[in-house]
Amino acid sequence: MSDIPAPIYQRVKQAIISQIRTGAWQPHQRIPSESELVNELGVSRMTINRALRELTSEGFLLRMQGVGTFVAEIKAYAAMLEVRNIAEEIAERGHRHSSRVLALQSLKAESELAEQFDISPGQTLFHSQIVHYENDLPVQLEDRYVNPVEAPDYLQQDFTCRTPYTYLSQVAPLTAGEHIVEAFIPDDHQRQVLALDPQEPCLMIRRRTWHDARIVTVARLIYPGSCYRLLGRFKTHG
Repeated sequence: MSDIPAPIYQRVKQAIISQIRTGAWQPHQRIPSESELVNELGVSRMTINRALRELTSEGFLLRMQGVGTFVAEIKAYAAMLEVRNIAEEIAERGHRHSSRVLALQSLKAESELAEQFDISPGQTLFHSQIVHYENDLPVQLEDRYVNPVEAPDYLQQDFTCRTPYTYLSQVAPLTAGEHIVEAFIPDDHQRQVLALDPQEPCLMIRRRTWHDARIVTVARLIYPGSCYRLLGRFKTHG
């Protein structure tokens, strides 16, 4: 590990981020001016300016010409190319996860759903609908169908104590996945459970997962558009 200290502007950035993440500086709050930060932190104006510019481009701050610099309403990231446990994502942000189960039942697959699972219509599937909360704010509606062959005890789980992701990772570990990302206008039910403003759009990930050759789940993960954005990382070779 290197003992070389971080550049001064990086340390200024981390100090500002710490103020935001600890709640000392709240969203929409006007932060001290460049001159005030120069005096408070004992660094050059050029260093402060660079730190503020980079934090603005990274989404932490909002700068308004002639008005000042404000704490931005930070949008959480949902992993677009990964399959992750939402409880872990929320914990990594230093927040508290909780959930409410709206539905946990078995049903007969209609033709469209049967096609997605590559099974015959009328076969039994398990269905769950769960709202996930971050510090009591609803941030995801998880609407999931599960193959009972791969997860026979799915309906016996308490999904207020652990997520479907945790259970399914144990009984049918993921070997392949498929994502389709959409923006859409939610229906009345979705708007109510996610406490959405009128006309607020949503982001949705349609996800299918496999264990070996069998499809384990077909899910719709719905996020309020005002507080989430999707992040995907990839590498190229050549």
